[in-house]
Amino acid sequence: MKKTLLLPALALLASLAAAAPPPHLLADYTHTAWTRLQGAPSDVVKFAQTADGWLWISSPGGLARFDGVRFERVEALGGHRLQSASTMGLLATRDGGLWIGHRFGGITALVGGKVREFGSEQGLPPSGVWSLAEGPDGSIWACVGGGLAVLAPGAARFAVVTPDSGLPAGGARQVLFSRSGRQWVSVQGGVYWRDGTGPFRRAWPQLDLMALAEGPDGAIWATDGQRHGYRVLPQAPPGNPAPRPAVAANGIHFDRHGTMWLLKGDALERAAGGPGSDSSQQLRRENGISGPLPQTWFEDREGNIWVGTASGLDRLRRNRLRLLATPQPLDHPGLLADSDGQVLVANQAGGVQRFSSAGEPLQLEGRLMTAGYRAPDGALWFGNNTERWRQAPSGLLSWYPHPPEYAQHDVQAMTLDRDGRMWLSVARHGLFSADGRQWTKDGGVAGLPQGLAPTVATDARGRVWVGYLGSRIAMIDNGKARLFGEAEGVRIGNVLSLLVDGDRLWAGGEYGVAWFDGRAFHMLEAPLRGISGMARTAQGELWLHGSEGITRIAAPEVARLLAEAGQGAPGQPVRYERFDAQDGLLGGAEQFRPLPSLVQASDGRLWFATASDVASLDPARIARNTLAPPVQIRALRSGGVSYMPLPQVRLPKGSRDVEIGFTALSLSMPERMRFSYMLEGVDSGWRDVQGRREAFYTNLAPGQYRFRVLASNEDGIWNAEGATLQLEIPPTFTQTPWFIALLVLGGGALLAAAYALRVRRLTARLQDLQQERLAERARIARGLHDTLLQSVQSLIMFFDRQAARLAPDSEEKAKVEQTLELADQLMAEGRNYILDLRSDGGADALAQALRQYGAVLLHERFHASSSGQARAMPPQVQEEVLSIAREALFNAARHAHATRVDLLLDYGANFFLLEVRDNGCGLGTASSPGPGRLGHYGLVGMRERAAALGATCSISSPAEGGTVVRLQLAAQLAFIERRQASWLARARRWLPFASSK
Repeated sequence: MKKTLLLPALALLASLAAAAPPPHLLADYTHTAWTRLQGAPSDVVKFAQTADGWLWISSPGGLARFDGVRFERVEALGGHRLQSASTMGLLATRDGGLWIGHRFGGITALVGGKVREFGSEQGLPPSGVWSLAEGPDGSIWACVGGGLAVLAPGAARFAVVTPDSGLPAGGARQVLFSRSGRQWVSVQGGVYWRDGTGPFRRAWPQLDLMALAEGPDGAIWATDGQRHGYRVLPQAPPGNPAPRPAVAANGIHFDRHGTMWLLKGDALERAAGGPGSDSSQQLRRENGISGPLPQTWFEDREGNIWVGTASGLDRLRRNRLRLLATPQPLDHPGLLADSDGQVLVANQAGGVQRFSSAGEPLQLEGRLMTAGYRAPDGALWFGNNTERWRQAPSGLLSWYPHPPEYAQHDVQAMTLDRDGRMWLSVARHGLFSADGRQWTKDGGVAGLPQGLAPTVATDARGRVWVGYLGSRIAMIDNGKARLFGEAEGVRIGNVLSLLVDGDRLWAGGEYGVAWFDGRAFHMLEAPLRGISGMARTAQGELWLHGSEGITRIAAPEVARLLAEAGQGAPGQPVRYERFDAQDGLLGGAEQFRPLPSLVQASDGRLWFATASDVASLDPARIARNTLAPPVQIRALRSGGVSYMPLPQVRLPKGSRDVEIGFTALSLSMPERMRFSYMLEGVDSGWRDVQGRREAFYTNLAPGQYRFRVLASNEDGIWNAEGATLQLEIPPTFTQTPWFIALLVLGGGALLAAAYALRVRRLTARLQDLQQERLAERARIARGLHDTLLQSVQSLIMFFDRQAARLAPDSEEKAKVEQTLELADQLMAEGRNYILDLRSDGGADALAQALRQYGAVLLHERFHASSSGQARAMPPQVQEEVLSIAREALFNAARHAHATRVDLLLDYGANFFLLEVRDNGCGLGTASSPGPGRLGHYGLVGMRERAAALGATCSISSPAEGGTVVRLQLAAQLAFIERRQASWLARARRWLPFASSK
């Protein structure tokens, strides 16, 4: 059954339930307090911010500076100790200078890196400096207990303003130059003003006023220190009425937006609606101010508000998100966007309210809403645990009660398909299609999962998408269902939100976000949790609301990840921006009901809901910090010693470790600042860090190093110039190139000595082995000579006697003689082997072997001689020389028919010469390079052996007859000692002990 009602003129929507309350102070600002517990100074009396970004804090306890993270007590400037530890007045001038007024008199100025001191000798009255001001021309005005003094540009002395200027004598409190150029001065007894250099005139009211401030309209305000604030006029209004305070405050200030701020005895108050008082606009002890007696106010260059109290200091940073001000607290609010930028907020404790884009509330009705849906025709659907109702664009309301069996069960989500049929998810019962009072489970579609469906949506083709628990999504089209799960790329846990984006569908869940491109689901690679609300802006940005805050993915990044997925490329981590409690939204997104936790209004504004708050943000007008943070290197330590971080620092010899402290001056969100640093000479690339403001390096070698550090603020604005520190680590003596060269030379010498000793040991070992081998060979040679050769010789003699008995011309005798000739050859070869075995390898081993061989072979026809000092040969060389000589002697014995054969061994300084000469018949053509006489290859073998040694071998027949075989070999090839001479000679030049035993 449907009930319909047209509200007369929609009166409930057209009337304000109550005047729109201004947002609570702490709804528009994030408040942070620092006290002594965090290292902050107490009894803060003045603030100043220099051009390098430091926030300077003056107090009776001394001067301090603050970078947003760490407080530093300052006792000296530019290496000069301050006159006094108790400071009061502070001034940061346009030229980057810092002026400090001392409580007990005197001024210290740091200008252009140089320190200047001012006291009574420089014309300054001898009393405390309460405040300082800079004139339009750069003059410095000092308000001291003894009067007003001015330091003209370029002057070295202060000049006291005398009474003849129209300003009475006495203590001066504050100087203010208005935007029009008029000078205002508060002194004991009243406020005075003048234009240019004219005389001072007394302003109205003629009261003892102190602190001065200029409003956005040019009006001058002043307070009397007794909670009375007045508007100050150049002259009394008509009739000179009695002055009446306009505000109750001890101090008045205006920020860059023209908002008035009041310092009261126990609170800071924002006068959001003009002069007046509102406790919701106050920062008090009850809601976290650092201490009582807020006594100074300051706005830094980023727009942060700073307040000094008796116990510390406070910062108010304007939130990027605008918190919705409601007449009553919210309990798990739900969101539904309407036309004209309006949004409806369902409060589980108080019904539904409509809000304008500016946050102005309109009471709609008191019904509870657990789910809402805006149809394509502009109609609004609402659901709760008993009914659904529809509000047509005309304002017509229609109600649809639940069937009795589903009463008292909340509607979780709603949508309409292409045929106008409603699909709704109901707690504990699952999915239904509804036609009036007729509900059909799962719309009659088979194969759908059972259980709760947290979210439903309809795409541009009229298909219904249903998100279930456990990474399951169903698409319903023409009465059929298609299921998607983890196997199809849905790995987001319980599905909490669905967003139709043209032909694309985005799905948010417990463990992230996936999107469907018409063919498959793809996971968005980012650390996302509990995404229960999503929106795609007209600029192409993707906004996500989850349990960890709000995530913004820029349009180019969205386009990149969609393109990569379309090309089949693996998913890359996405770059994103996160908004959280620091931006003004406390708490996380709703994870159950009502959903979604993020809606986009028709004007593009985004609305976010948490368990107790609703906030909004215009994505096209996000407040950004466009100031690149100045970067400074603030500390340098090495070996436990601190050094001044000058642009160039020379560390002591032997320094190995370096600790560099740096900072960047952005006071809004220092927690989100990012740093990149590099030590050139060590790091191959930039190191990116967030939060940490120190760099550590160990095991540094001597040399030149260059440390660079860059920083970005919370909005990614980088200071590309950064800060630089040049480091030099001189080498110790043991690190110098000379010492290293000595080490290399010494190491080389030790290696050479070790090598020489090793060679000597190996040589001695080889000599021992050679002696053992020679002894064994001699034993074998004796055995062969005494047994085998003697026996063979006896047989030869026996057969020789038998051959003598045979007929001279008989065939048998010829055969026996042929056999005896072979036996003679065998005996000769046996003698050769015996001689080889008897060779002892010493310096005269070659000569001894050849003498024995020649004597055995040629008997008295053999004559041997030698010249020079005999030297040992390498075994392989000696074997080849011995073979060549034996071949020459054998040829002379068998073929030359010589009566004399001479052997000459010449051990020259640079060569070795072997010569075999006979007086026989000569060679004829046998000495040619060919094989010699047919069947004899001895000459060729001699030449081949000589060539292998690198020697020259000549065979010739002199004119006087006979044959001469000459073998010549270079000394470095022939003798062992000459082979070692080259490296031993070099070794002896710088290792004289290399030749010692």
